[in-house]
Amino acid sequence: MLITGRTLDQGATVEEKLTEEYFKAVSYVELSEEDFNALNLQEGDRVKVKTDFGEVVVFAKKSNLPKGLAFIPMGPYANQVIDPATDGTGMPQYKGVKAVIEKTDENVKSVKELLEAI
Repeated sequence: MLITGRTLDQGATVEEKLTEEYFKAVSYVELSEEDFNALNLQEGDRVKVKTDFGEVVVFAKKSNLPKGLAFIPMGPYANQVIDPATDGTGMPQYKGVKAVIEKTDENVKSVKELLEAI
């Protein structure tokens, strides 16, 4: 299950979206230690996150999340894999998206590359 949310680093860099600091603040997924190890990951490995709404390649980070839960900071990477429907609220659903995560050799696109592809 994928969730997204704000982080201190994401919030501190949000005004400068094309900087390396913003890229580092939003281009990763946190996984539980158990899920991280089950995928045979090393810190900084790349993974592909796939949902019914899209897919994105990000860096993997080990965290203290419960098994089966993944977290991507709000931003252009999370936006690739969440439901764009807002149900009239103007805000998409950022929590509880079913996702498949797999290790990949694909590169993580820069914020500029990601936005240009849209």
